[in-house]
Amino acid sequence: MADLTIGLVLPDVLGTYGDDGNALVLRQRARMRGMDADILHIKLGDAVPADLDVYCVGGGEDTAQILAAEHLIADGGLTRAANNGRPVFAVCAGLQVLGESFRASGRVIDGVGLLDATTTALERRAINEVATTPTGVGITAELTEPLTGFENHLGATILGPAAEPLGRVTRGVGNCDVAAAADLPDDSRQRFAEGAVQGSVIATYLHGPALARNPQLADLLLARAMGVALADLEPLDIPAIDRLRKERLK
Repeated sequence: MADLTIGLVLPDVLGTYGDDGNALVLRQRARMRGMDADILHIKLGDAVPADLDVYCVGGGEDTAQILAAEHLIADGGLTRAANNGRPVFAVCAGLQVLGESFRASGRVIDGVGLLDATTTALERRAINEVATTPTGVGITAELTEPLTGFENHLGATILGPAAEPLGRVTRGVGNCDVAAAADLPDDSRQRFAEGAVQGSVIATYLHGPALARNPQLADLLLARAMGVALADLEPLDIPAIDRLRKERLK
């Protein structure tokens, strides 16, 4: 087995928006540090191994979300992995599927329950460049650099007390808009929330792919997968990534 095995979870149904690229980024950044890293594609109907080093979950449409949720709940492997502290990175529909419930095809669907989050519908689709300041909660404590990505979703995700935002929005919509947060007792927390962090799960609405646009976040996931501190990873000098970040953060 490779030094590092990255589980790409259900790319056949949750692979609509190019978020498979997150697994590619993790593999490449590991290989650039001299590690033997492989991606295991876990398709619909496959058992999800609970002992991989890190997992990536991408985005998809309503029918795909329903299929993904049903499979992950019945299989239980991803839940066991997260409960054992294996890092899980989920994007967009992946965030919704890992929550308590989400709305798809006109009905409320049970989620996997790894995030204390519920998703209904926004009044208007969020399509924006997004920038956030990381909250540094839990597993993300070592994050210091702004997060950037592109959101394209119609979900209004509300976080419960067990989940914390990955970042606070400085540009864009994030998890929900003003209307969705207006009647909530913690409306300010919800309105400026982007993504979710709970246990070993990091989730976000950021596409891009997110880990290509946020190398520190990618390295954090690698460090957690390896059981080391972020500061212990050898830095990578990739000028093209630095130029991309400067452009997107303008």
